[in-house]
Amino acid sequence: MNPRPAIFLDRDGVVIEDIHYLASPSQVRFVPGSADAIASLNRAGWPVVIVTNQAGVGRGLFPLEAVHAVHQHLAEQLAGYGARIEAFYFCPHHPAAELAAYRTACSCRKPSPGMLKQAAAELGLDLANSWMVGDRESDLAAGAAAGARTILVRTGYGATTDIAALDRTALNLELVASNLADAVRKCGLAERARLAA
Repeated sequence: MNPRPAIFLDRDGVVIEDIHYLASPSQVRFVPGSADAIASLNRAGWPVVIVTNQAGVGRGLFPLEAVHAVHQHLAEQLAGYGARIEAFYFCPHHPAAELAAYRTACSCRKPSPGMLKQAAAELGLDLANSWMVGDRESDLAAGAAAGARTILVRTGYGATTDIAALDRTALNLELVASNLADAVRKCGLAERARLAA
């Protein structure tokens, strides 16, 4: 089977509200329009993959099980919109983690591209024709390092990002959008997938 292009999404600040170390399913709140945007990507045939840094695990703020519980809840909530995530990838590490098991300079923590590369290997994805959507420069850097094109959304941390200070070429940054729904609309991602099918 030929590799498929995909849409990679950061989680906090792109799909759901960033509340800083979200640890419980009860704290999940969608960024307005994000669930419908994911559903439109699904209908167009894009695999949608979440790649998220979760240093709260390494900092001892919540266990791995909490991340899995949040993702299970998120998947259930998205299903109500006719949307689905192909796979969730997360990095629990941090170089200064309080828990020794997670204290490492790993290759999966964004801005490193490890999660995207792992997803590509496991899911058969074509990184060169994929997109990474994030609200932080580290999201864009991870996407660019993996060979994907990138989009910055102005939700979450993106609301205060100094766009003029970004190296758009190095980050493969093709679009700045107000939110995920705006990114899907402006980039014509649904139409691109149909044309490529």
